[in-house]
Amino acid sequence: AWALAGQAGAALAPAVSLSSGATRSGNIETSGNDSYTLTGQASWELDVWGRIRAGNQAAVLSAEAAEADYDYSQYSLAAAVARAYFLAIEADRQAETVQNTLNALNETDRIVGVQFEFGLATSQDVALSRSDLARTKASLIAAQGSQRDALRALEVLLGRYPAADLQVRRDLPNVPAPPPPGIPSEILERRPDVIAAEREVAAAFNSLDQAKAARMPSISLTGSLGGSSADLTNLINPTNVAWQAASSLVAPLIDGGLREAQVEQATAEQSAAIASYGDTVLTAFQEVEGSLDQTVVLQDRAVQLEEAAVEANNALRIANLRYEEGETDLLDVLTIQQRVLSNEGDVVTIEREQRDEWITLNLALGGNWAE
Repeated sequence: AWALAGQAGAALAPAVSLSSGATRSGNIETSGNDSYTLTGQASWELDVWGRIRAGNQAAVLSAEAAEADYDYSQYSLAAAVARAYFLAIEADRQAETVQNTLNALNETDRIVGVQFEFGLATSQDVALSRSDLARTKASLIAAQGSQRDALRALEVLLGRYPAADLQVRRDLPNVPAPPPPGIPSEILERRPDVIAAEREVAAAFNSLDQAKAARMPSISLTGSLGGSSADLTNLINPTNVAWQAASSLVAPLIDGGLREAQVEQATAEQSAAIASYGDTVLTAFQEVEGSLDQTVVLQDRAVQLEEAAVEANNALRIANLRYEEGETDLLDVLTIQQRVLSNEGDVVTIEREQRDEWITLNLALGGNWAE
């Protein structure tokens, strides 16, 4: 984009070229004659109406918009890497949770087997225990597969696939404090997508100016200085050097409506750029408000899910005691055990979602609000 801007601005400066040539001519019976030429040429269009400047400025603004888009792609990539990293940690913790449940079920199955040998448990209890054990083993296989998938996805984002050597931490990082009240809305002006949209609007205004100026006459200055001689040593002798200077004015008269159509096109593109900018700004406000709201929602949900996990573990502890005393069925114990597994898995997931939402809020605000 910056190279295109350089091309658009090149016409603001004079164009100078140098050409040289050598010829030998004659007829068949003679040895021939030599002729040498050396000519310098210069041309410059006077940008009286600002057409070239407007085109150059439009290209510069488009390059700035492309640069902002590039910045946003870097932000998005960083966010994707962080989310993939958190997901890999969650997958590891989910597998650990299932493994803990499997260990508990193995112990339950051992106890049921001993009780069955002494006539204290039925064959139904044995079948139920083995069924839940097999089901949990299947869950562990799935969790371990998800863990490997998460690491592979992270490797792809990091450009390290298929190294298979990534290690992630055991716990998720702490969630930083949310932004305090009173942050001005002007902070959104630093968002790369807002910057890009604003630059596109400015570029569209300049493109419209360029299209309007193209309807005006163009004035050009040209000049040349060169020599021609049969002897190379006399090529730049003043008597062999000639110069020429000229000016020209070209005014469009009939073009089949081309330039007017170009103005209409530039006007429509300007309106589209303004509408796109408005949409981008509204989306930015929506994303910030939604992310702030979702942060509170996730925080409240996390409190309730953690309480549900604690109470489910308490219920499991009581159910195990009652089962050992013969006051409840094994089915009740196994049902509560599955509930414990589900609740603990939900806690791990909500913790990862809170970190993801913090990333979303950073993207919505265009970076860290403390900067």
